[in-house]
Amino acid sequence: MDANRSVIQGMFRGRERMKYARFEELPVWQSAIGLAVRIHGMTSKAQFRGRFSLRDQIERAAVSVSNNIAEGFERGTTQELLTFLYIARGSAGEVRSMLCLLEGISGFGDLKSEISDLKSLAESISRQLLAWADSLQSSKITGQRYLTDKTRQVEKAARERKEFLEKLQQIREQHKPGPVRGGNGGSK
Repeated sequence: MDANRSVIQGMFRGRERMKYARFEELPVWQSAIGLAVRIHGMTSKAQFRGRFSLRDQIERAAVSVSNNIAEGFERGTTQELLTFLYIARGSAGEVRSMLCLLEGISGFGDLKSEISDLKSLAESISRQLLAWADSLQSSKITGQRYLTDKTRQVEKAARERKEFLEKLQQIREQHKPGPVRGGNGGSK
């Protein structure tokens, strides 16, 4: 693997650990972009005419989700990634809060279904971000910035040692003698 590629581990699909070389590959970033696009589509409707601050605030919050995921991913350390994941999660919460506000303001009744769908999407993104952050919290991965040739060699040697010991254990299990039958076990 190219040493200059930024590979972040920590997202899970089932039990398999996934690796992503670019933030654009992250399912949560893709969902966040979808949220921003849909928010912009909603705010272009007639109900938002003359409500510039409301429109701008929800648009900025929506764009902030994907931007913070991308920035954290590109930073190169797990701790910085975690910080930006929590900022992105906060922005997803801000989007939901703004959508709740829209539900209570007159003039947005025609958008009730769309607002509900967007709240669900923002909540889903928030859950994905929390799950990723939780997995990184318990990870020994410090980030691409801290990887050196020496740490890569040490990790490779440890992995090869573990594989060797597992193989050795399998061989021992296959050649284990069966139980001894008969005899008096040394007693008279």
